[in-house]
Amino acid sequence: MAERERWPLWLPPVLGIGIGLYFALPAEPPVWLGPLSVVGLAAAAAAVRRRLAPFMVLVALLCAAAGFAAAQIRSALLAAPVVERHTGALMLEGLISEVEMLPTGGMRVTLEQVALDKDDVVVPAKARITVRPARADRPANPDLTAGQRIRVRAMLMPPPQPAMPGAFDFARFSWFKQFGAVGSALGRPEILDGGENQGWRAGFTVAVNDLRHAITARILAVLPGDRGAVTAALTTGDQMPISQPMMVAYRDSGLAHILSISGLHITMAAGLVFVGLRTLMALIPALALRHPIKKWAAGLAIAFAWFYTLLAGSPVPALRSFYMTGLILVAVLLDRVALSMRLVAWAGVAIMLWSPEEMIGPSFQMSFAAVVALIAAYEELTPRQGAWKQAHPGFWPEAGLYVFGVVMSTLIAGTATAIYGIYHFNRFAVWSVAANMIAVPLTGFWVMPWALLMFLLLPLGLEAIALVPMGWGVEGVNMVAVWVASWPSSAVTLPILPLWAMVTFTLGFAWLCIWRRRWRLWGLAPMAVALAAMTFARPPDLLVDGRGDAFAVRTQDGRLLLNGKGGRILKDTWSRRAGPEAPERWPKRSSSRDGRLRCDELGCVWRVDGRVVALVKDEDHPEAACAGADVVISSVPLRGACRGTKVVVDRFDLWRRGPHALWFRPDGGVRIETVAGWQGDRPWAWHPHPRKKVVEPVTAPRQDEDDEDE
Repeated sequence: MAERERWPLWLPPVLGIGIGLYFALPAEPPVWLGPLSVVGLAAAAAAVRRRLAPFMVLVALLCAAAGFAAAQIRSALLAAPVVERHTGALMLEGLISEVEMLPTGGMRVTLEQVALDKDDVVVPAKARITVRPARADRPANPDLTAGQRIRVRAMLMPPPQPAMPGAFDFARFSWFKQFGAVGSALGRPEILDGGENQGWRAGFTVAVNDLRHAITARILAVLPGDRGAVTAALTTGDQMPISQPMMVAYRDSGLAHILSISGLHITMAAGLVFVGLRTLMALIPALALRHPIKKWAAGLAIAFAWFYTLLAGSPVPALRSFYMTGLILVAVLLDRVALSMRLVAWAGVAIMLWSPEEMIGPSFQMSFAAVVALIAAYEELTPRQGAWKQAHPGFWPEAGLYVFGVVMSTLIAGTATAIYGIYHFNRFAVWSVAANMIAVPLTGFWVMPWALLMFLLLPLGLEAIALVPMGWGVEGVNMVAVWVASWPSSAVTLPILPLWAMVTFTLGFAWLCIWRRRWRLWGLAPMAVALAAMTFARPPDLLVDGRGDAFAVRTQDGRLLLNGKGGRILKDTWSRRAGPEAPERWPKRSSSRDGRLRCDELGCVWRVDGRVVALVKDEDHPEAACAGADVVISSVPLRGACRGTKVVVDRFDLWRRGPHALWFRPDGGVRIETVAGWQGDRPWAWHPHPRKKVVEPVTAPRQDEDDEDE
């Protein structure tokens, strides 16, 4: 019965277990499983409600089942058509629901109410296309805004699958956004009309996105380059105009969280509105003495925080902060005292039940980890800080206490989010404390007040009055990001963290932060075990993409040698998750520096640990390529030509199962993981055969079948 008042704080972790279980399943469960489990467990809990131990166990299982059911129902409700293959050139019509400006001068447009001129192509619910910037030989694009209906010649494709097993699953992300196709515009878009919205929700969404685009355009018209792009990110949440070098600088310096509208921005904005309005009303005695100006200010602050959250596109950190800030201000309206840790718990429950897919993303995990760690730490530090402040009055002790608070907050939040950043991005910003000590106060005391004034001046067309000084502060933050990112080893790439290790760390972290007594320290043990897992992580020895065009092999010094094909995203993903990348170039008709890889016009031969691996690209003489090879990876169909080879992965295997990762064991065996096997039989997964279930092979695949399935 100890710490009984903290028991409700376990509701989000238990809900998360159910949500995580749904996404971890190898196959889509029956649609009735989640709801029926909730009903059954609820009935069982009601039946034993007078017996504490079984009742608590059943309530925990009920909460986990609720998370599972929420994720299952959400996935079913958002089911939408997905194009099955590359469509080739076609005429595409659609209603613009969102426009994002790109650093290159082009734009990324999301279309709804899609219509195609080809009858044999699946019509997606939503399509996202990239419109290229104007050139000397191509007329300028029209000024596209949300709410317009356009026609454009385009080429569509299914949302791309992960670049390797365990990497970011854009197909799953697209499923929950109802993106059934992505692609590129092949010509200049033609504006048809304003379009007809489907109900008030679609109209509201279009109106908000149109407002975001308009504000971003007005900011960029006043502030050029990255100064304006970062300013737009801080006010509308649109990070697309930020140049790639500046974005890398923010990530490597540990300041990327400033670009994401989250607790820092929502809380500051709501606090400035609350304090500012209350101060202004307090200057009018007749108003201050006769009316509850504190509650009025709280109500208006809630409205502004909601507007700011919508304007930012309602990302998870902003929603979490809005829920927490809103509950605090509601407590002011009701003359109640808010409990901070419970605010986090209820904010987490709201997001997990409304959008359970967000729980498995980095934004949700890093945002809540930082806030929970800060609240748990300051539950212990605040009484001690108060006592120290009373014992040491004066300006300098208070200034020192402020600096201490900034440093401690950065250390606590950075430490709490580091493991999730490593899991999702395989990177760690070494000097983030130093960068945040300068950038966070500059953002809070200079940038955000001018941002609030900018919003007030926008309807009058006078936003430049606030944007210019705001841009000075933003430029200062940009300089800090670039400066810290240039320090030695500013960002290091770390090994892959297994899923089980992240789950173990999260449970230990929850135990450490939720409880208040000394047994909370038991949570450090699973956290340490999870961190130790990185020392045993072994990246794959060989990678190949789903078409057999891009390869990567492990060099003798442990680096990853890539053949330079496959695009920037694939190269970046492989380098982060299996790197570091070797500085040398892939040999075309020569050997690598370590002598283990040799290539010619027929393909390459890689010798590793006494084994011969053939990378085949010649379809005319496959037998010669297979001769003497222990493992064959082929970008062309082999049609049974390598029957005597131990392991064969050819064009058909790559087409059926997607990108492959291979590990060569010391005992001579080969472990193979594929994207299809990692995703499982899920609605968003790799499905080359719509009616045929793709099964991951238990042993290494053999090329013994013909091409009848092609």
